[in-house]
Amino acid sequence: MFLAIKELKHAKFRYVMMSIIIVLIAWLVFILSGLGNGLSTLSAATIKNLDADYVVYEKSAGATFSKSIMSGNLIDDIKENKDVKDAAVFGSSMGAISKEKTDDSSKKTDVAVVGITSGSFIEPNVIEGKQLSINKKFGVLANSNLKDEGYKVGDEIFVSNSKLKLTIIGFVENETFNHLPVLFTNMDTWREYQYAAPGADNGIKNPVQSIILKAPQLDAAKLDKQVEGIKTVTKSTAVKGMPGYKEENGTILMMLSFLIVISAFIISVFFYVITIQKTPQFGVMKAIGASNRFISKAIVAQVFILSFFGILAGIGITYVTALFFPKNMPFDLDVKLVILYAITLLVISLLSSIVSVRQITKIDPLTALGRVE
Repeated sequence: MFLAIKELKHAKFRYVMMSIIIVLIAWLVFILSGLGNGLSTLSAATIKNLDADYVVYEKSAGATFSKSIMSGNLIDDIKENKDVKDAAVFGSSMGAISKEKTDDSSKKTDVAVVGITSGSFIEPNVIEGKQLSINKKFGVLANSNLKDEGYKVGDEIFVSNSKLKLTIIGFVENETFNHLPVLFTNMDTWREYQYAAPGADNGIKNPVQSIILKAPQLDAAKLDKQVEGIKTVTKSTAVKGMPGYKEENGTILMMLSFLIVISAFIISVFFYVITIQKTPQFGVMKAIGASNRFISKAIVAQVFILSFFGILAGIGITYVTALFFPKNMPFDLDVKLVILYAITLLVISLLSSIVSVRQITKIDPLTALGRVE
């Protein structure tokens, strides 16, 4: 470590340039990570936020909300399973709202209308206003980002392509579905909107799209046999079944993977070049008794110091950069992901030093001394 620090102090400019490269690589990795996590959150935050373990769909729906339609009465049969602690019905629709009836699309805001039972365990807590109530059939909870569109508690809103006139009674936070802000409404109101067209409910009594379960010890296969016509999946599977979720995450993950591989090559080549330039010095050190292990530890220590502080600086710059992003940009830098990618970058940096270490072990002192000018 002593030799590594002395070397870093001696060739400041050279190692500062290397540090800048590591900082920029780390910064780009964390920016992409935050954007990827933000997109996935925007796509399925409402499902991720559920304090639930399983989601029950109609059997042939392929674990997709938009393809599922089943009777809400099945909830009674499902609750007969001793492992089911609680259950709640769920439905979702896409729509657009405005403060007045209008055909002007510029005055409309796209939303996801989610139907739930007021007071159920899947109802989110309000940050402003009041919770849903069966006494206020047309009251809705709106995601807080609709405030940026000028909406407030008490506003009456019109839902496009329907006769519904709703009232915002409260605001919730971080509730999005299919990249859209959510309006939570009572299940009966949601049914009036979703199945307004004659025959749209396929003649099913009290139709819903899914039933959300709180059942940590549930045997899903057993429940599917117990109740006819259903398919039970974990919450994580339900999230992955959201439209575009896997594709978005796959694209970001591929970009991160390429970036990390490229960073390994860059760091490896940089230290390899430095090692070649210092061949005469290493030859002198070997001639006076320095072992390969001693010199190798100094090289690895240099890589560790540069990478560790470079990654920390990259994290800091990322958080500062995020402060200047527009409010509507889907950026969510999860602490767990930051730690994961930081460790990954550090390990890759250390592994990349192996090329330099192997070069050191091949240096012949006599040959190296002969190259000293």
